[in-house]
Amino acid sequence: MRRCGWVAILLVLGLTGCNSGQPQGHGSASVVVFAAASLKQVFTQIGERFKADNPGARVQFNFAGSSELATQLTQGATADVFASADTAQMDRVAKAGLLAAEPTIFAANTLAIVTAPGNPKHVESFADLSTPGLSVVICQRPVPCGSATARIEEATGTQLHPVSEEPSVSDALNKVTTGQADAALVYVTDASGAGSKVTTVQFPEAASAVNTYPVAVLKNAPQSALAQKFAAAITAPTGQQILAQAGFARP
Repeated sequence: MRRCGWVAILLVLGLTGCNSGQPQGHGSASVVVFAAASLKQVFTQIGERFKADNPGARVQFNFAGSSELATQLTQGATADVFASADTAQMDRVAKAGLLAAEPTIFAANTLAIVTAPGNPKHVESFADLSTPGLSVVICQRPVPCGSATARIEEATGTQLHPVSEEPSVSDALNKVTTGQADAALVYVTDASGAGSKVTTVQFPEAASAVNTYPVAVLKNAPQSALAQKFAAAITAPTGQQILAQAGFARP
């Protein structure tokens, strides 16, 4: 009997020891989110709130141009959630059969011009971006901010001659904040996030090229339950408040 008692005690201690170091809730589960570069600031905030609401869960972000992310996914990259800066790149992923369900539109965004602080080149309109000698940066055509730029060019009949076309909106913004370009076309949210590093010039033609942002859970998501919770957090009141504070419009 004494020996059986010691065995029972050891079993209890062994079980206690195994459980003591394990995190509660979702354990070490990590949801992988592929998101447009323009969402970096707000999704980082939403991610922190998500982790607080789901103890033990982690969020791993991959921020880049939406077209680059769509290419990664269609070429076999593994992720749980995809958030694009326009519907065209989400459609690419959907046509590849990679979505678990229909995407949800959660925000909208428009373009603005950013210049060096004080606007030393006196850029006042979209047409001014075609001024000879002005170094202008835009996004590449497949990238949502580049597609929006092309739509505005077509609508206004203004032909831009950029010194570079960048793979993401954050790269375009960086060209101005580092003094490598006089002006760039970025989203109003990126312009706002740059603060005093830039001067923002809004133009009415931007209203003709509004980009809407869809989010979807991926069909082969390794963490499908967490993925659904993260997608829901984006459209929840707190997520929408974070987006609104950053300048995103409701779709």
